[in-house]
Amino acid sequence: MKPKNKFQQQIVEASKTLPSITKEQIQWGYDNAISYVGQRTKKGKITCCKCSHSLQGMGELINTLLGCECPNCKSKLIVKTSQKRSFNDSYYMTVIDAHKGYQVVRTIMLSYTTKTSKLPEYTHSEVMQRWIAPNGKHCTFARLRQTMGTCYYDAWIFHTPLELRDENRNNKFCINVYDRINTGEIYPRQKLIPELKRTGYKNRFYRQKPLDLFRILLTDSRAETLIKAGYTKLIQRIMDSGWTLSIDNYWQSIRICIRNGYKIKDTIMWCDYVDMLRFFGKDLHNAKYVCPKDLKAEHDRYVIKKAKANARLEVEKQLEKEEEYRQAKEKFFGLMFSDGIISVRVLESVAEIIAEGKAMKHCVASYHSKADSLILTACIDGKKIETIELSLSQLRVIQSRGKCNKCTEYHSQIINLVESNISQIQERLAA
Repeated sequence: MKPKNKFQQQIVEASKTLPSITKEQIQWGYDNAISYVGQRTKKGKITCCKCSHSLQGMGELINTLLGCECPNCKSKLIVKTSQKRSFNDSYYMTVIDAHKGYQVVRTIMLSYTTKTSKLPEYTHSEVMQRWIAPNGKHCTFARLRQTMGTCYYDAWIFHTPLELRDENRNNKFCINVYDRINTGEIYPRQKLIPELKRTGYKNRFYRQKPLDLFRILLTDSRAETLIKAGYTKLIQRIMDSGWTLSIDNYWQSIRICIRNGYKIKDTIMWCDYVDMLRFFGKDLHNAKYVCPKDLKAEHDRYVIKKAKANARLEVEKQLEKEEEYRQAKEKFFGLMFSDGIISVRVLESVAEIIAEGKAMKHCVASYHSKADSLILTACIDGKKIETIELSLSQLRVIQSRGKCNKCTEYHSQIINLVESNISQIQERLAA
């Protein structure tokens, strides 16, 4: 694609002198970004596919679920009991660079092929670059992708050059596929432009993609304020919900918290609490409300208060919203997945969501009106364990809470189960 404006022309010129990825960076990627397989025989012998070292494993179930560490190369192995003797896979890594006054997020695909008892053969290719100006503007350089006859949006054509790409019209659905490329492991030595250093950024991404975090830090001073005030968990929560849509709802209350030195220990609960204060018309500029001494007690009190208020309107409003909810979320109905112990399914009606909130004693009952949220429930033998809120725009779990907003012993297992089945949700989203 030819540059269409002066900004893109400047980036194209700067890209011509960008240094290549170093051997040290690639070697770090081979050592840290790749998850190697440990091939296990039926007799329990495990062979590391990175260094070919063999060891006697433990029980099949323990090794398969927990993996193991190779005592020779110290790599964490994904153990697979199989007669298969050759393995190959690809992984992403990200290098944060600075060049000609621009912040550059560089994405490298690392691939390896190995056979049992032989050292792996490696290949790598830089497939994408996101160039970010100090004012937050950005553009993307990438290789061409194979878009015919494949369901993968990152089937790169490696022999094509890195060139300026159009991000808004790369498919008929106008989905920016470049935003969906996995970040992978991030190389620890980062080069930053001065404008980004001044924001207080300290090499942490708070579960966000580098491009998203950098652009917000460079364009919105409120993000800089949150970092410097130590409210980093709040940045993650607000960005998970969509920064532009959420920050205005909480900013005045955040300022009161900063002014009073109030520490927000549970950001998800605090944001829900502020939303309920707004619902009841409370003064969000008053420290009495937004800086409670016992956040959980106040949150739970307002949950009960709001449940009573909703109950009065539930019968007459439910029928009106059922059809609206069905039209918005019907494509996800029937979606269910399990790991053999925990089963997760989509709540298919407003009535079900309200019942979920009552049973679990939390505030999910009002979430059916969130256009970007998909609400799921996790059960074991029919007993409700946790309720999951998933962002459809970001395809990630925003929160998962058990009864009375507590996290259960299955919390991590539930999140891993949902995230490992994101592809099923994505398929239905694109349908």
